Amino acid sequence: MKSITKKIKYFLLGLLGLIGALLIYGLCEPYFIDVEPQVAAIPNLSNVWVKQRIAVIGDWQVGMWLANTPTISRIVSQLVSLRPAAVLVIGDFIYDAGEDPSEEINKAIELVRPLHKAGIPTYAVLGNHDYAMSDKNAKPNVAQADKVAGALKAVGVQVLENEAVTIPNRIREGEPLYLVGVGSHWANKDKPAAALAQVPDGASRFVMMHHPDSFEAFPANSAPVAVAGHTHGGQVRLPFTPEWSWLSFVKGQKVQGDSWINGYGAPGNHLYVNRGIGFSILPIRINCPPEITLFTLRRV
Repeated sequence: MKSITKKIKYFLLGLLGLIGALLIYGLCEPYFIDVEPQVAAIPNLSNVWVKQRIAVIGDWQVGMWLANTPTISRIVSQLVSLRPAAVLVIGDFIYDAGEDPSEEINKAIELVRPLHKAGIPTYAVLGNHDYAMSDKNAKPNVAQADKVAGALKAVGVQVLENEAVTIPNRIREGEPLYLVGVGSHWANKDKPAAALAQVPDGASRFVMMHHPDSFEAFPANSAPVAVAGHTHGGQVRLPFTPEWSWLSFVKGQKVQGDSWINGYGAPGNHLYVNRGIGFSILPIRINCPPEITLFTLRRV
């Protein structure tokens, strides 16, 4: 009996040690940076865009306790060195800022400023936290979102809300590549049809949004390559099983993972979900490091 009790004791101590080690690692992993190389296959892409790169980052959550701002700063510095054709920031710049979001907004602006200063075209959409929405049933704070958007525009970041623009080509003239950006899903600001109406028929395009659920509203073949965030990849997930994360069990969302989401959306449309940089609820990441997605463009 004593032998069994001792084994149980050692097992429990070992389990506690493992949990403690995972928690310590979970506090360290947010400082890692994972550059995910991906290929964006875009119909009718002009030869001048082939092999050029577009970088995607998002979910900064500035204002969250133990906010991951040092990693954001390192990622921005890395992007300045990589010099992609454009950088897309897919929302949630700030996190639960309270009545006066000025401090969080100013921090986010200083983090993004080096991209424009380096001459890299930078675009953004807003997420639910930019509207002060921690819950999808909360009332969107439009005034706060306007402050975030205004501050970003003041430092040269083009904020898209159901708009389409052409990305400038630094190498040479050619057929344009359109960037389509839709508004926040939780704030009921996502209107894909309004954005797509600004893209000529058959024109090549790259689509960005914050919440993956916005993707469902895109008609067939209108979003051959689209990117979203919001999920943080689950933050804590089991190895080799991207869908097995705390997010899978506590969030009622259709898309819960990251990377390419197979079988989702209309035919001819493809969605990539970026893991983001910051946190939700707990400032830890396990098997889910902050991500830069670096797309190399090719024609199909």
